[in-house]
Amino acid sequence: MTPPESDKTAPHLDDVINLDASPSGDGCADCESATPPGWWLHLRRCATCGHIGCCDSSPSQHASGHYRNTGHPVIQTYEPDEAWFYDYPTRQLFLGPVLQEPTSRPAAQGSPGPSGRVPDDWRRRLH
Repeated sequence: MTPPESDKTAPHLDDVINLDASPSGDGCADCESATPPGWWLHLRRCATCGHIGCCDSSPSQHASGHYRNTGHPVIQTYEPDEAWFYDYPTRQLFLGPVLQEPTSRPAAQGSPGPSGRVPDDWRRRLH
C-alpha cells in the first residue's frame, strides 16, 4: 500500500495515536496465544496501545478484530521498510509520526511467518 504524500497526521487522530505505546511483541499477539499457534502474512500495529495483529490477508485477521473489539481506529504497518498508517473508520492511508521502537517485525523473521508454522499451501489460505 502506498500512502498519500503527506507527513501530517489527520487532526481528528491526534488523540488516538499514542507515541509512548510499545509494540506487544515481534509477531501477532493473538496468533501466538492461540492453540495451536497461528501464522500470518503481514503484521499491523495498533497506534493506540501497541497491540500487534495480523493483516486482513492473513487467515485470522487479528488486527481488524482488535479494532472491532477495542475501538482503536488506527494501525501502522509493522513490516520492515514501511511506515504508513491506516484509519479504519475513514478507510484512509496516511503518513504519521514515528512510534516507539521497534517499528517493525525483525527483518529476519520473514513473511509469511513465523518460520516453521506456515503451511505449504499458505497462498491458498489467504483472504
